[in-house]
Amino acid sequence: MEKQKQIYILLSHSGSILSKLINIYTRKNYTHVSLGLDKDLDELYSFGRLRPYNPVLGGFIKEDILNGTYNRFPNTKCAIYLLTVTKSQYERLEVEIEKFKKEQEKYRYNLLGLVGVMINRPVHREYSYFCSQFVSEVLSNSGINIIQKTPSLTCPVDFLECEELEIVYEGALKEYKLKTS
Repeated sequence: MEKQKQIYILLSHSGSILSKLINIYTRKNYTHVSLGLDKDLDELYSFGRLRPYNPVLGGFIKEDILNGTYNRFPNTKCAIYLLTVTKSQYERLEVEIEKFKKEQEKYRYNLLGLVGVMINRPVHREYSYFCSQFVSEVLSNSGINIIQKTPSLTCPVDFLECEELEIVYEGALKEYKLKTS
């Protein structure tokens, strides 16, 4: 039997203007999703603000749950889920993330893609993603098929419907780091 590894799905709601707008539209608790490669979420990736105080410039980011944008929104609420994958899936996931890291400056936030989600029409733009599109696509490209829709129509709350995910924490994001330290 192949050795297993664990990855983490972080769903969050920061209270930023964009997250409030998404919340008004979806009426769901969580408006952002990130992919964590470790329990402490030190290796946490998504698409979002490139600079904490600039909501316009977005792209591929390595998130920090204590600093950066999350520090700007200290009341961020979250749910953290565990997903067990095979060692080979985990290695493929690392390769997928590395592709984004190597060409980080090319990537932009797919704001037009959010409009596509609203009208149920996928919007594919080269080097452009929104958070759930990114997480869904890198998981799928790694052979981890937990979302049953195209990545460009995936929403953060779609991850809540995945039976493969096991909740490990729900509450204030800033408190999670204290629990794992």
